[in-house]
Amino acid sequence: MTGEPTAHDTANTDNTANTADIEDAEDTGAAGGDHASDGGRPHPGDRLRPGTAVTPLRAGLHLRGRRGSLTLEGSTAVPVVWGLLEEPLRTGGLAGFREGLEPGSAARVATDTLLGRLADHDFLLPVPPATPHPHPHPDPDPDPDPAVARWIDATAAHPDAAAALLATARAEVLACDPHSPPATAAVRALTAGGVPVTLTPDPGLPPDRILLIVRGAGPDRAVAAGRGGATGYVTAPGSTAQAHADAAALEARLTRLTRTARTVDPAAVPPRPRRIPGTFAALLAGAAAHRLLCAAARLPDPATEADDPRLLPGIPAVLLADARPARADHHSWLGPDRIDADRHVRLAPPTGLAEALRRIAALGEHRLGPLPAPLPGDLPQLPVPLATCTTPAGHATTPRTLTGGGPRLDLARLELFCRAAELLLGESAFIVGADPGHARGRALRRTAARRLAAAPHDRAPLDSDHWSGHPQLRHWWTTLTGRLAVPARLEVHRAAPHAHAYRAVVRRTPHEPGPGCGPGCGPGPLLGEAVEATPGDAAAFAALAAVTAVRTTAAAAPGAPPPPSGGAAAPLATAGVPTAAWEDPGWTGGWLADLAGHEEALQDTLHRLYGATPTTAPPAPPAPPAAAPARDSGLAGLLRSFGFTVLHTAEEAR
Repeated sequence: MTGEPTAHDTANTDNTANTADIEDAEDTGAAGGDHASDGGRPHPGDRLRPGTAVTPLRAGLHLRGRRGSLTLEGSTAVPVVWGLLEEPLRTGGLAGFREGLEPGSAARVATDTLLGRLADHDFLLPVPPATPHPHPHPDPDPDPDPAVARWIDATAAHPDAAAALLATARAEVLACDPHSPPATAAVRALTAGGVPVTLTPDPGLPPDRILLIVRGAGPDRAVAAGRGGATGYVTAPGSTAQAHADAAALEARLTRLTRTARTVDPAAVPPRPRRIPGTFAALLAGAAAHRLLCAAARLPDPATEADDPRLLPGIPAVLLADARPARADHHSWLGPDRIDADRHVRLAPPTGLAEALRRIAALGEHRLGPLPAPLPGDLPQLPVPLATCTTPAGHATTPRTLTGGGPRLDLARLELFCRAAELLLGESAFIVGADPGHARGRALRRTAARRLAAAPHDRAPLDSDHWSGHPQLRHWWTTLTGRLAVPARLEVHRAAPHAHAYRAVVRRTPHEPGPGCGPGCGPGPLLGEAVEATPGDAAAFAALAAVTAVRTTAAAAPGAPPPPSGGAAAPLATAGVPTAAWEDPGWTGGWLADLAGHEEALQDTLHRLYGATPTTAPPAPPAPPAAAPARDSGLAGLLRSFGFTVLHTAEEAR
């Protein structure tokens, strides 16, 4: 097994194995078998799960199986006990072995303790081997393959129940050409899994697509496999209609991607063979059959076995495969047509910035994602971290390259993703955030900046003594006016009397480059602005925005920098992240923690000053005809499915 998390048990035994005291271990996350209900007590009929590999250590053991891994260490007696126990566990002779040990003896206690740890982590089977049941079909296999039973024993939490489900299943493979390599490979794979297969020609299918259907206990399940351009795919298990819809969407997207890549660089894309090569067909068909058999036996989907951190729990995964170079991996993906109930998923908002970036990576996957993934690329990361992305062309938009910066690269990537999503949704109508608080903070800052910019300047700006001592401001202002040699001035205005909300603006000027250059300085082009809870924070974010505007060559036109978002992401960035005692606001981590503490009060103040909160949904579109398949609500619906918040920003009456 590869990729599973490793848990450690610490075994404290003396070197002669006279005692055994194995401490509690972390849970590996493997699903528990029948031992889960009795506290992990061993049973006389226990066997080691087939396929478990064991590596003796100097003072312990390391076990690896399909459902988890486990390390036991602490004494040289542990591998000695295992040497006596391994053969009875693998051959089913545990009962006889335990009967030969005196009850209450040190050897019996050590053996039972070790068995208990194995049972706790689901390495033992408390039932007889899963035997293939007689098929209730006219022509059952007279000589069932014992490899099927070993596979079920190695994988299933309840092997006998899984074997019973698989024994009642029957499969059908549909293909335009039933003699094509994918169709014949799928039949072989399903037959090897112990399921009777019917091969049916279907002229309505594309030449490179096959559809695998299994019928038995419960609703029918289907998986489609095929090719779009030079890339093969296998859909997640679902209904027949869902498999057809997913396959059509994948083929259209992958084919379009291949054509675009060939237009840009013909030499970089190998020519597409007329037929799927035999080995590649076997890979796709085998993967499709594996997913279908697991669905029939109610086993975990193969996409979840490797514990891939890129995959999002709750979102179906599609397998993508390339022949040159040979590669196959799973990707979280929701198609445009969501027919099955499990496709109407809505993840909870991310609990932290790292989780939000995982979802951004899934939505921005270069072959499947509808949104661009902001990355640093070859942009310089000093003096300010920068990220860039290019929005895809749509029916109402043209490709546009966005570049942005932030206090850290991860924050710059999050901000740029939200801006790209807003651009594709309709920049003036929607606000996107990683969670409700982030979206609300971005929306309120945007509204406040617009209202304050349009208001008459009947109040003098704050004296620089109120904000010039902020350490982050000193850093970014020195970078702007010193390192980058940009003549600029900075002003900070209070949003309203007695309100703890401030707007700061940085403008380019040909006059004295220091802050507060006086009334003789005429207004120049806007380089950056910010709305924050303190004058120092507002000044710091405005200076940071100005540095970003100067360093980006593909940002908005001069005089129109992107709307301020400032510290809206601070609560997300600091969630679950401890701040060291020495991290004051001069450190980015300390500054973000300080901003997070002000964010809720700032949002309340801005809401009180500038009206109602944006709504969480746009006006409902007309209902589709009853006979039409359910579709998502476009990009906004997809973002919400991945846990992002999309606000409709049409202003409401106060």
